[in-house]
Amino acid sequence: MKLYDVRAIARFLDVSERRVRQLRDEKVIAEVRPGLYDLIDTNHRYINYLRKRNPEGDETIDYNTERAKLVRAKRKNEEYELQLKENQLHAAEDIEAVMTDMLVNFKSRLMAIPSKLAPVLCKKTDKAEIFALLKDHIDEALMELSDFKTTFGERLKEDEKSDG
Repeated sequence: MKLYDVRAIARFLDVSERRVRQLRDEKVIAEVRPGLYDLIDTNHRYINYLRKRNPEGDETIDYNTERAKLVRAKRKNEEYELQLKENQLHAAEDIEAVMTDMLVNFKSRLMAIPSKLAPVLCKKTDKAEIFALLKDHIDEALMELSDFKTTFGERLKEDEKSDG
């Protein structure tokens, strides 16, 4: 049996000499005599060490576990599809589109208040009356913003018309 030194083992395993000594200290590989190693035994031990460190290796994959994960993923996907069809769940794109429409409409309503009320307010001198007019128009804009179901329902109906 031919024995090899640390330098030869390091070259063979494609690691540094220091790493060979660390593997020896970790009891991954074994010296036959101080500073000398059996090449085949060292190679086998190192390969087994690498296999144990890789949990995703082919030997560690359990077919039943993987199959169960796949079935679970398919079931969740089917549940999501059903919730979408029953309008219990909405796609992110739909929510984003509705929110964008609502906020654009809200901004337009708020931006229109000054031009709408300026002619009326310039003739008013009673602070309570000015306050009431402003409050009414702002409340009207806020009511539109708070009516999410109606806006979302209208958006869905528009999408269905354009699809069908």
